[in-house]
Amino acid sequence: MSRTPKDVRKLAEDAGAKIVDLRFVDLPGVWQHFSFPVRDLADDLFTEGIGFDGSSIRGYQQIQESDMLLKPDPETAV
Repeated sequence: MSRTPKDVRKLAEDAGAKIVDLRFVDLPGVWQHFSFPVRDLADDLFTEGIGFDGSSIRGYQQIQESDMLLKPDPETAV
């Protein structure tokens, strides 16, 4: 069964979550994350992504090429 963005919002709301934590690993394998309120968990987050400065993540980008997008995968929500 594939999980949709709507399913992810329901999962968070049913659990009483106030904050969502998007996690990923950098190139050396260290956990990184973004945290934001559940109310900001919109469908377009899963299609358009969330922008971030890749130069702040070790091994990703240099400052002059640092604009990056993180697109969450609803299948991995727990």
